[in-house]
Amino acid sequence: MGAVLSTGVIVVVLFLIILFKSLCIVPQASAYIVEELGKYKATLSAGLNFMWPFIDRVVKKVSLKEQVADFEPQPVITKDNVTMMVDSVVFFQVFDAQLFTYGVERPIAAIENLSATTLRNIIGSMTLDETLTSRDNINAQITSILDEATDKWGIKVSRVEVKNIQPPRSIQDAMEKQMRAEREKREAILTAEGKKQSAITLAEGEKQAAILKAEAVKEQRIREAEGEAQALLAVQRARAEGIKLINEASPSAQYLKLKSFETAEKMADGQATKIIVPSEIANLSGTLAALSETVRTPGMPPHPPVPHQAVSPTGVRRETPAKPALPKQGIIDKMIGED
Repeated sequence: MGAVLSTGVIVVVLFLIILFKSLCIVPQASAYIVEELGKYKATLSAGLNFMWPFIDRVVKKVSLKEQVADFEPQPVITKDNVTMMVDSVVFFQVFDAQLFTYGVERPIAAIENLSATTLRNIIGSMTLDETLTSRDNINAQITSILDEATDKWGIKVSRVEVKNIQPPRSIQDAMEKQMRAEREKREAILTAEGKKQSAITLAEGEKQAAILKAEAVKEQRIREAEGEAQALLAVQRARAEGIKLINEASPSAQYLKLKSFETAEKMADGQATKIIVPSEIANLSGTLAALSETVRTPGMPPHPPVPHQAVSPTGVRRETPAKPALPKQGIIDKMIGED
């Protein structure tokens, strides 16, 4: 009874082992290569798969994700014989696990070598300046060549990027000097342009200021002239109105003589050294002398004559006998009183 129980336990254990060996779970984005007695049998996809135990075996597990291969810098010679180090990065994805397993030995190393040779061929047909400025063109050419070459390996090259291009130190120094010279040149040009624009702007500003100042002076003078003209016109109009009113009032001869004396008095108060006496006032002085002789008090001695200097038309002074002096009583007051 005990032997039978032991045999049953052994059979159950063997069954469980065989069941465990016959089941295979493949994770997502992976593929397993299965061989049957050393020969390719199938490619297991993601999920639960069944295979014969002790006959089928998984020989390779392949990842179907996109992978990145960062290769070491490779020495490359340009068309103008400049040796530089180029570092590239390859992005690829396995689309056929069977071809990837049986197509090439060490596929990553194969991609690295193929990338290096392709890079040398492409850069060898370019100069240094073209290499430094044509990275997109280099990337596109390498990607196309590698993708076509790796199709038979079950690999899809999505893109290749030139990560770094390192020229020799002497070339770097020369490039830095050239770049510094270009920057200094641009700086000098920009500085000169700035000074030119500044000078032009200042000149334009001074020109506009001078124009505005001249316009202001012109406007000021015009307004001053207009003001003076209006003032003179107003004065002349006032004088004309005064004369008109005097004429309308029909002034007497005594009033006109009185005005003549007031005018003479104002002229005498001035700073002039010569006085022009109107003929009416000269005649009036003769009349006043005659009246003085008439109204003089009897028995009163006549006033001694005062010599008077006159100027001849030729400019020679001559003395003329002065007319008798007037009495102290105002002759003009008497004339006005009599009127």
